Amino acid sequence: MSYSLDKMQALQGIRVVELAGLATTPFAGMMLADYGASVLRVDRAGPTNAASPDNLVRHKSSMALDLKAPRGKKLLLDLLANSDVLLDPYRPGVLERMGLRPEFLIQQNPRLIVARLTGFRRRGEYSTMAGHDINYLAVSGLLSTLGPSAPVFPEGRPHPPSPPANLLGDFAGGGLMCVVGILLALQYRARTGKGQVVETNMVDGASYLATMPRLSRHLPGQWDKPRGQNLVDGGCPYYNVYECKDDGTYMALAALEPPFWKAFCKGIGLSDQDWGGKREDPRVWPKMKAVLQARFRSKTRAEWEAIFYETDACCTPIVSYDELVAKGYEHQLPAHLTESPGFEIGQAGWNDEALAVGVGGENVLREWLGYEKGKDYVVEEGTFAKAENSKL
Repeated sequence: MSYSLDKMQALQGIRVVELAGLATTPFAGMMLADYGASVLRVDRAGPTNAASPDNLVRHKSSMALDLKAPRGKKLLLDLLANSDVLLDPYRPGVLERMGLRPEFLIQQNPRLIVARLTGFRRRGEYSTMAGHDINYLAVSGLLSTLGPSAPVFPEGRPHPPSPPANLLGDFAGGGLMCVVGILLALQYRARTGKGQVVETNMVDGASYLATMPRLSRHLPGQWDKPRGQNLVDGGCPYYNVYECKDDGTYMALAALEPPFWKAFCKGIGLSDQDWGGKREDPRVWPKMKAVLQARFRSKTRAEWEAIFYETDACCTPIVSYDELVAKGYEHQLPAHLTESPGFEIGQAGWNDEALAVGVGGENVLREWLGYEKGKDYVVEEGTFAKAENSKL
């Protein structure tokens, strides 16, 4: 899908200062930038001014600041006085110890939105502890629901919960929820003119994502059984993954509704008589799964693709990233806006980009603040600072 380049992006004119972090905050900054916001990543000054090792950098600029030095901190305050959003990636208390309390920043710029993203909740249990995606899922309850529960040979105990890639906590429950909070705050500001503090954390973000399974724990046929034994968590044979004849290739089956199941049975050439009972009866699921496993192994993935292509069987190939690259797959933004589109991604969605320290930083100072190099700011060994003759 393509859009006219002469249309205004939804977040065009929104200025975002992103204090350099990893994964979650860079993802939030990238999403804002994809929809037109001007995003400046503030890198930490150091002996070599090494860039932040994140690659979620599309459409961003960079500037290294020594926030322990008065002139570096003053330049940041000048930027925040003319910004719309500050992305804070630090653990609780870090921003305050830097002398950048959100209340002070909003006092200086009443329209500023300070978006604070942590792993655990900012207050209460675990708040002072370090953690990663799997830890946040663990204490949210979500991790306990993921993975199979079939006994492991030879001990006969069930598999432990299976951690997914760090998508549910870091990115969906973290970065994406932070963007939602920022957009809500921007909407409030549009009505009142007031900025505010937006606090998000990956525990509550992941928990919110799991609202439906959590509320469905007592509904028969939904999530009322142990993990890995329910309708859409790997327990049901007609919502599952099957290996094909060519080793290491798979088909994904999700023929839940009767019309889709009918189309699937027609394509695979099987029916209830092949497993001895109605598909809705969990007692026949083990035999049904074994029958389906054997049938899928009888043909290659390409053969199954040809059978189910353009049908309503809800049976599709599991495609690898390498395969998508080979066929020129182009990535698109998650929300397509007809009147205020974001920037197209296309093949850039495959590029492992880096943002070198200082790239675009001078443009930001000129465009946001009207500053001139030497008069208002200086760049010393790659680090930006307020000029000596400027009033601190």
